[in-house]
Amino acid sequence: MKTYLISLFCLLSGYAIAQDVKITHGPYLQKVGEHEATVVWTTDNYAVSWVELAPAGNESFYFKERPQYYQTKDGNRVVTKLHKITIQGLEPGTEYRYRIFSKAVMVEQLMYGHIASSNVFKQQPLRFTTLDSGKPEISFVVFNDIHGRIDDLKALSNNVKYGTTDLVIFNGDMIDDIQDEQQFFSAFMDESVKLFASEIPVFYARGNHETRGFFSQYFSDYFPSNSGKLYYAFQHGPVHFLVLDGGEDKPDSDIEYFGLAQFDAYRSEQQEWLKKELQSESFRTAPYKVVIIHIPPEDSDWHGALDLYKKFLPLLNNAGITVMFCGHLHRYLYIEPKAGLHDFPILINDANTLLEVNATQSEMSVKRKDVSGKKLNELTYHSVKK
Repeated sequence: MKTYLISLFCLLSGYAIAQDVKITHGPYLQKVGEHEATVVWTTDNYAVSWVELAPAGNESFYFKERPQYYQTKDGNRVVTKLHKITIQGLEPGTEYRYRIFSKAVMVEQLMYGHIASSNVFKQQPLRFTTLDSGKPEISFVVFNDIHGRIDDLKALSNNVKYGTTDLVIFNGDMIDDIQDEQQFFSAFMDESVKLFASEIPVFYARGNHETRGFFSQYFSDYFPSNSGKLYYAFQHGPVHFLVLDGGEDKPDSDIEYFGLAQFDAYRSEQQEWLKKELQSESFRTAPYKVVIIHIPPEDSDWHGALDLYKKFLPLLNNAGITVMFCGHLHRYLYIEPKAGLHDFPILINDANTLLEVNATQSEMSVKRKDVSGKKLNELTYHSVKK
């Protein structure tokens, strides 16, 4: 009788009954810094979720009660299907182990359902390592323009040593457009979780195709950054990264955007942020300064590229940029520095190759590899003395 009354109350009140809960996508790492990390996953029903954290080592996860971290808003634990748990107060360059939990909410603040979690009994706990600006050597890889080609993503990953890779960068157009959550995950993110994203942080530079489709307005919810924007900066080891968002490649008035685009104003907003970031101590003193942006800024007859050329290049010129990594063109192109335009090289990566980067205090090497793992070419850059 009690169950019937609760069910009737739920139906009359508009609540959905969620007796069970399953983790549908993730977890994957975002917004990893020197003192924090964010774990993201989704569930099929509304749930309240948390992360348990343990130090690195072979000690059983069950040795003692582990601290729990919740997603909260204004003092309340958040009930949702998209879970983003930020863990703060971490130490730089330190490895941690973690597991995730989601408890189904049958009636908000009244009754809870089953719990889903990651497995630490029959499997090793998931782990991550915080960033460290003092680390003497780092490695990372860059993907771009995958457009949902999972087989190519897997093939490009086959020869990557993810166990020693510090981070992964998605430099735009990992998907054609985003109509719903399921498409977003099935196009590339589920496979990325299987390959690396549960233990290696992903930093995303949005491409023009991630701006398209009804669900694109929620894109930033799934990829939180330290700035709260889709443009941001971070440092790991000797490399300071500027991650910029080029927006769309056509005028805002183009029929393809249905009157919803405001990218000219968005790029101007980003321009003001960039002015301040280039004056920061961490940027000015970094041995390497790497710009990540999907659309190459160029004096072009495509509006988006031209707007970036006018707004970003004058700021980046004479700022000591080591190299800019781009995609978008689906072909490899290396543009040498041009006096009066940009005093740094622009590397435009192909859609079927990845960039494998290793940076020490004295030298940064960039290897471009194809789906078979063959090295196509290698570029070397030297650090700028502080």
